[in-house]
Amino acid sequence: MSLPTARLGTTDMEITRVGFGAWAIGGGGWVYGWGSQDDQDSIAAIRHAVDQGVNWIDTAAVYGLGHSEEVVAEALKGVSTRPYAFTKCGMVWDDDGNVSQVARPDTIRRELEASMRRLDVERIDLYQVHWPPEDGTPVEEYWATMVELKNEGEVRAIGLSNHSIPQLEQAERIGHVDSLQPPLSMINRSQADEIAWCARNGTGVIVYSPMHSGLLTGKFSRERVESLPADDWRRRSPDFTTDLDRNLALVDALRPIADRHGVTLASLAVAWTLAWPGVTGAIVGARRPDQVDGWLPAASLELTQDDLDEIAAAIERTGAGQGPVRP
Repeated sequence: MSLPTARLGTTDMEITRVGFGAWAIGGGGWVYGWGSQDDQDSIAAIRHAVDQGVNWIDTAAVYGLGHSEEVVAEALKGVSTRPYAFTKCGMVWDDDGNVSQVARPDTIRRELEASMRRLDVERIDLYQVHWPPEDGTPVEEYWATMVELKNEGEVRAIGLSNHSIPQLEQAERIGHVDSLQPPLSMINRSQADEIAWCARNGTGVIVYSPMHSGLLTGKFSRERVESLPADDWRRRSPDFTTDLDRNLALVDALRPIADRHGVTLASLAVAWTLAWPGVTGAIVGARRPDQVDGWLPAASLELTQDDLDEIAAAIERTGAGQGPVRP
């Protein structure tokens, strides 16, 4: 299947408008885990996405404390056309599984070596700093290391995730920021300004959690939240607890729009993020092949101005989330 593509910033990579997100398949046993997962289902989901034309996978070293990268590597052994492999550094863990945000030059290089080994690749296509570090390392220092890795050919492109405009500007003075990975969904619209900065500066944008960790798929209820595994991070999230009613009200308001286009709520949610100027692609998770089929049409779905107006009105009426209500 041929899916629409867009150039990632100023890089030479043309990526499909949707990419496979490998956060959830890392499994449980760590602070932001999704509970235990079936690796064979995860492998089947990745291979199905690639068979359908998805040409990039986004993961991170910390997802499942290395396990997600290993699952991705296993899945890619069975595909004829290898997709781009995007991963992240800057979150390290100790023997007890305690995670810290660290981005010193030496730890970044060690993380890169470990990720290449787990992913079984000789070069990472997009290497991203996952979060601003909490160890005191300044942007200029860790971004200089990322630029060095790109110049050395260890990585094809470099990016930042969850960084602010001042941090982006500091990094840009040292070397071009090829991409930014911010959250974006109808519920989380908090990084609209960062996305606009990227559009002005030739920086690609791959947004994460466009379905808001499953909340915008139409398959959630208070009963389902209460039945989530104890080690699923969503059980502790305000969006799935104290703010759940308003978020579910938004989902109900979206159903007529999805029905009008003959798509799932998941596809509608993802397509809405792709309508934002400056957004190159959306990272969409799946743990089974059928979940991929639920959001794949988003790659080709173009929302009308009437659609966007109706969605904006629904967001305002329900009070869901924060940030601008339209692209």
